[in-house]
Amino acid sequence: MKKMLMATTAAALVATGAFADGHAKEVKLGIIFGFTGPIESLTGPMASGAEMAVNEVSESGMLMDGAKVTAMRVDSGCIDNGLAVSNAERLIADGVSGIVGADCSGVTGAVLQNVAIPNGMVMISPSATSPGLTTMEDNGLFFRTSPSDAREGEVMAEILQERGVKSIALTYTNNDYGKGLADAIESSFKALGGEVTIVAAHEDGKADYSAEVGALASAGGDILVVAGYLDQGGAGIIKAALDAGAWEQFGLPGGMIGDNLPETIGPDLDGSYGQIAGSEGEGIEAFSKMAEAGGFDGTSPYTPESYDAAALLLLAMQASGSMDPAVYKEKILDVANAPGEKIYPGELGKALELIKAGTDVDYVGASAVELIGPGESAGSYRMIEVKDGKNETVGFK
Repeated sequence: MKKMLMATTAAALVATGAFADGHAKEVKLGIIFGFTGPIESLTGPMASGAEMAVNEVSESGMLMDGAKVTAMRVDSGCIDNGLAVSNAERLIADGVSGIVGADCSGVTGAVLQNVAIPNGMVMISPSATSPGLTTMEDNGLFFRTSPSDAREGEVMAEILQERGVKSIALTYTNNDYGKGLADAIESSFKALGGEVTIVAAHEDGKADYSAEVGALASAGGDILVVAGYLDQGGAGIIKAALDAGAWEQFGLPGGMIGDNLPETIGPDLDGSYGQIAGSEGEGIEAFSKMAEAGGFDGTSPYTPESYDAAALLLLAMQASGSMDPAVYKEKILDVANAPGEKIYPGELGKALELIKAGTDVDYVGASAVELIGPGESAGSYRMIEVKDGKNETVGFK
């Protein structure tokens, strides 16, 4: 309680300009991702992306007339609500002014309801895509730089149709993310005239998926769409389907896209395809070069969106003149969208200067940010096909 009071007091001082020149100011940002669990192969680059934005702002010296920014990592477990809530509470106790995350949809909803809302804390998730988060009551505290799975379902249905697929079997990881995505794929594919032979849940963490694959194979379908996690049950389903000779080609939504899946499955995954949130153009090109220089892969799934989530939090603080979430939350949509001077990765110091001078900015960032509705990405997608053991980008939607 004492730490929370100190953080609130510090925020109030910043908001009123009560910090005298020369006093060290520190802004703490929490990063809550599943460093363990079913997407752990993705979260290292994601955190590095967020921390790159943090360091860029801190080194510019332009935030709040010289505030330093510190990033604090904690583990969400991706599918462990208890762990995620406990660690988010620790971030609050440590005095963070904003949270990048969470990552997976279920833990994101749990942290939002049990930690962020009761403490008035802003969260921007780069990767929680469940449509259920669109309508969740959030007191204006929750945003995301990734699009909703309602949109991904439409995109995947279009891709399947374009490839001549008439029928699909569909399996999903049994949680908020998997169910929401499966519903979106099923309804969108049917709307385009496709047949869905079966929709079946699978549990993560099992050693044997032969029973699940048996039921899926009995239903049939031109292709098996796996709305799961690449480091857990999704990979297990694909291995079992290949072992059984049930399918040779798989549909891969966002949670299945990552370098680890073709490495795990091997050459038999070649020819499978899917999509993940992603964009083309100046922003991702600039960010990819920055990330390469920083020693991580800027094109790794949800890594550009992580950089953008951290950047938006800090730009909104500058625009409001406050690191109090109750104040700066009102500026997030303003700095994210037109009108204003377009801001790309590597230009956060410039953006802070423009904002200080009273000039509007339109943050484009690494993922071509445009926030709509209740503060989520309008969404563009990178189409992926596995070729020679690697995920290759074959187009954009």
